[in-house]
Amino acid sequence: MAMLEPKKIALLIAVHAGFLTPFDLSAVNIAQPTLASEFSMDAVTLSRVATAYLLASAVFLVPFGRIAAIHGRKKIFSAGLMVFTFASFAVVFSVSPAMIILLRVVQGIGAALIFGTAVAILTSVTPRQERSKALGIYTTAVYLGLSM
Repeated sequence: MAMLEPKKIALLIAVHAGFLTPFDLSAVNIAQPTLASEFSMDAVTLSRVATAYLLASAVFLVPFGRIAAIHGRKKIFSAGLMVFTFASFAVVFSVSPAMIILLRVVQGIGAALIFGTAVAILTSVTPRQERSKALGIYTTAVYLGLSM
């Protein structure tokens, strides 16, 4: 079995993360009727579930990108994967609307850690002549995640 090159490993990981983070953003819209009935949520609370993730990821994207430049992209990306995975797992065990919203904020923070570093990692490990292809594959994964 041949070993994968570091640039291919980085692309593979970035593509998976690039798919899952926007997928999680849009997938909650499908779950809203079930959430409303299970937790007796009104329309305002349901909108907070959807908005919490987006707002947290938007607020923290730029600061985490800067922190990654200072402390290392790989470290921040890995932290993002851990935070996102933890929150995604924990939200399944939510017992209240407030807990769901809080965990969606944590998911958004994890997504910001991932998005703030994934492209930077790809551009740093991919040779210039192959960079557009790698970024195109990554962008395709992101939009597939949003679409599905």
